[in-house]
Amino acid sequence: MLTAQIRAFKDKLAKGPVFGIFSKTSDPAFIEAAGNAGFDYIIIDLEHGPNSVETAQGLIRGAQIAGILPLVRVKEDRLSVIGEVLDIGAAGVQAPQIVDEASARAVVSRAKFAPTGERGVCRFVRAANYSSMERERYFRESNETLVIAQLEGTEALRNVESILNVPGIDIIFIGPYDLSQSLGVTGQVDSPKVLAKMAYLVERCSRKGLVVGTFVDTLENAQKWIQAGVRYIAYSVDVGIFTDACRSLVRSLGQNLT
Repeated sequence: MLTAQIRAFKDKLAKGPVFGIFSKTSDPAFIEAAGNAGFDYIIIDLEHGPNSVETAQGLIRGAQIAGILPLVRVKEDRLSVIGEVLDIGAAGVQAPQIVDEASARAVVSRAKFAPTGERGVCRFVRAANYSSMERERYFRESNETLVIAQLEGTEALRNVESILNVPGIDIIFIGPYDLSQSLGVTGQVDSPKVLAKMAYLVERCSRKGLVVGTFVDTLENAQKWIQAGVRYIAYSVDVGIFTDACRSLVRSLGQNLT
């Protein structure tokens, strides 16, 4: 179990920002590198990445080796996979397209054992050390895993108050790219329309005492949202970071060698 690491992560999150990245590779070396670099968490992406529950298991192992918290973003239409990724050792789940109270409650229910939810019960899984962990401890500590709800559209904005009242959600994550599409400015994450709605969500969450997260891909935006009170910062994507580093290196080599 990752209980001690989850508790340490929550303690750090309560005091200030934590930093992670999305991962769209199937190579645990990328995961280990992110952990060795000092990131707090990694989001193994099953929604927009090439991975399955089976391949994610090796990536979670890589994260545990490197001491980086392994979270998994599931597909919008596959909430049934929430229990599966927790069974293989994910420290939490990130669920996209939460649009109303019902969808928020469904995620919590699938991620938590009773009395909080109705997650399928099995202790012969990796998260329980294949049944070698004492069963009461496993079921009790499993309910400490993180639930992250993504709000990223106008429907979620209309229903925000009822979503925020659902117990069991640890982090509200604002998805700026999908939000931009729903507002008619696809990809323009710095549009005044998008920024206004994001600021509104941050303010509503702050009033409720909920931790807010978002995706950024520039240092300027990271700093801006940290100053606004966002504490769960997902900075870009591993393959994008690698591409940017390679592009910068190629340019530098070209300038220095010609």
